[in-house]
Amino acid sequence: MKKMDIDDLKNEMRGGSWKPIIIVGLSLFLLVVLKPWVQVGAGERGIVLNFGAVQNTVLGEGIHFRVPIMQTVVLMDVKIQKAITDAASASSDLQDVDLAVALNYHVIPEEANTVYQSIGIQFKERIIDPAIQEVMKAVTARYTAEELITKRPAVSSEMKGELTSRLLESNIAVDAFSIVSFSFSQTFTDAIEAKQTAEQNALKAKRDLDRIRVEAEQTIAAATAEAEALRLQKMNISPDLIELRKIEANLKAIEKWNGILPEVTGAGAIPFIGVGGTKNN
Repeated sequence: MKKMDIDDLKNEMRGGSWKPIIIVGLSLFLLVVLKPWVQVGAGERGIVLNFGAVQNTVLGEGIHFRVPIMQTVVLMDVKIQKAITDAASASSDLQDVDLAVALNYHVIPEEANTVYQSIGIQFKERIIDPAIQEVMKAVTARYTAEELITKRPAVSSEMKGELTSRLLESNIAVDAFSIVSFSFSQTFTDAIEAKQTAEQNALKAKRDLDRIRVEAEQTIAAATAEAEALRLQKMNISPDLIELRKIEANLKAIEKWNGILPEVTGAGAIPFIGVGGTKNN
């Protein structure tokens, strides 16, 4: 029985029963090699190329099928990215200015195929950095060095506005922009510090003068009020009032008297003997 089974198996192998297995294996091999699907990750977009030609279709996140050999899918990052750029420029008063700025940007997702076709994936080096350099130099040239410090928010807002307009033409959106630092020559920095110190001292002196003036005005007002009170009091004094004040003073003295007259001795004085009471011998 076993011998017959072995013979049957040999006959089946000779008859081509392995063909389905070979076909399945070959199909799996071709799937792995040709890979007729593509996975687009989070924050990415897929650019479809037919024999190298960019198509209008932009693949979103997930798994997508493609035609092997004919179609190629290029992945492009559309997440927010950050670029920090340094630039040397000059102010309107010809002061050397070194700036460092930070820019947050992203490729507009639905225009990823256009960006790839016109710029490629090196858009930061080709578009972002040159645009920042040009805008920084153009804007700083409209302000004096002192204004770049005192009007920093306005300078930053103007730079952001110009970069937004310029990069939008290349289908790149600006998310945030900020000036990291300004730096000037040491001579100019010392001059600015000296000017600020002088302004602070002048402001302090002005405040001191204002305080002294207010105090003087308060003193004059108090003296004027006191003089006016004395004048009014003097106007109200009359002989009757003087006599009344004397009577009031005498009444107060009588109220305080204890009933004993003072004893006075000495030449020209009239002695009072026994005024305080009689003494029995």
